[in-house]
Amino acid sequence: MHVLSVSSLKGGVGKTTVALGLASAAFARGLRTLVVDLDPQCDATTGLGALGVFRETITDVLQSPKHNIVHRAIVASPWAEVRSGNIDVIVGSRTVSIFDTPQPRLRDIWKLEEALSRVESDYDIVIIDTPPSLNGLTRTAWVCSDRVLLVSEPSIYSVTATDRAFTAIEEIRRKLNTRLDHAGIVVNRYQPENREHEFRVGELEKLFGENLCDQKIPERATMQQAQGAARPIHSWPGESAAEIASIFDSILDRIEGSFKSDSRRNRRQENKEHKANRIMRGQSLDQVLALETIEQSLVS
Repeated sequence: MHVLSVSSLKGGVGKTTVALGLASAAFARGLRTLVVDLDPQCDATTGLGALGVFRETITDVLQSPKHNIVHRAIVASPWAEVRSGNIDVIVGSRTVSIFDTPQPRLRDIWKLEEALSRVESDYDIVIIDTPPSLNGLTRTAWVCSDRVLLVSEPSIYSVTATDRAFTAIEEIRRKLNTRLDHAGIVVNRYQPENREHEFRVGELEKLFGENLCDQKIPERATMQQAQGAARPIHSWPGESAAEIASIFDSILDRIEGSFKSDSRRNRRQENKEHKANRIMRGQSLDQVLALETIEQSLVS
């Protein structure tokens, strides 16, 4: 199972749209897909058609990531009525904002990692829709992720936010999660005839080079229409929908290629690093000393 966070530190760039587009691509590819709605706005839950009152939500999962609670918070998406396959969501809740503090405890940001370990064998890919901030919830997502896809739009504020997010990912990888890496940066709501958009894309290319995805997602009403109907873009009719679906397929190709590069790593080394990560999230002196011992063995 691989875990992907879809993130942006600026609101209004269409982050959830990208997360749902990738979920649609994974579902169409036959991957067992779980979407985790970590954004208090809960738009991913709505877009996946999970409507109603639920006994458990993401808030309960983060409060107590026990096996039964995690499984009760997972709801099957009606997307599966359109075509056969497995597409589920850990339903969102506005109350999850209680975990979105500027200075979260290490114990709290480890909770989603614990929760996902309960469903390790049930899914091929997990896609986390994060809030547009660098507070506790986004850090919680990044700590349990293998990759982060950053979503930008061609504007000065979004370029600046992407730069901050890129730096923050490096910090999380260095301090908490050595397996974390960039999946790339995707430009959303792109208008090729707009000179300002061309200029901002040029800025992103200079700043991030090959980390910028070749595929740019154009601004189309089609995606919003599919989301409003709680349907995957890959099942929405029309040439425009087919064009958007193809773009998401290409972005998913890039992400899956990034995942596969990890499979060539030495398994024994990877297990040592994973053990080091778990200990780093402890808070006692004994655990810190034990971590230093493991880190020294990794170097030797």
